[in-house]
Amino acid sequence: MSIARFWRETPRRYNLGGSKCSVCGTVYFPPRTVCPECTSHRQSIGKMTPFHLSGDGEVVSFTVVHEAAEGFEMQVPYVVALVRTVEGPILTGQIVDIEPKDVAIGLRVRATFRKLREEGKAGVIHYGYKFAPSEDEGRPSAPRGPAVPAPTAEPTKTPGTPA
Repeated sequence: MSIARFWRETPRRYNLGGSKCSVCGTVYFPPRTVCPECTSHRQSIGKMTPFHLSGDGEVVSFTVVHEAAEGFEMQVPYVVALVRTVEGPILTGQIVDIEPKDVAIGLRVRATFRKLREEGKAGVIHYGYKFAPSEDEGRPSAPRGPAVPAPTAEPTKTPGTPA
């Protein structure tokens, strides 16, 4: 990667900087200038705002790599996963600080920034995000869906209140 590209991509590489559509609320990573979810893409032009992802998420799919790509031979086996962030976007990243046999779908993780490589002895050091198990991994998952029941067709009467 060239140094110019390295510095241009710094906000999303080091801060998980994405964008959010002010029209429909959809969050994107990496950032976008137009929202593909809006019915008329034109309505989102100029309405995409910078958004910082928390880094919290859940493994939705993963694979254990046993035959490493060049430069990663010393890390095998390692896990690469699809992580759905709490804000919605799905990111691809390596799972670290856990044995590959212990990774499972549903594992709650948090983004962590780690050194990826450096260009020569005196070159630029490249960092990037990976995912590690969340500190609260042992706790039960937060409930999904609505926190309260959907309203019924007829309101219910609370005892002791006037009709």
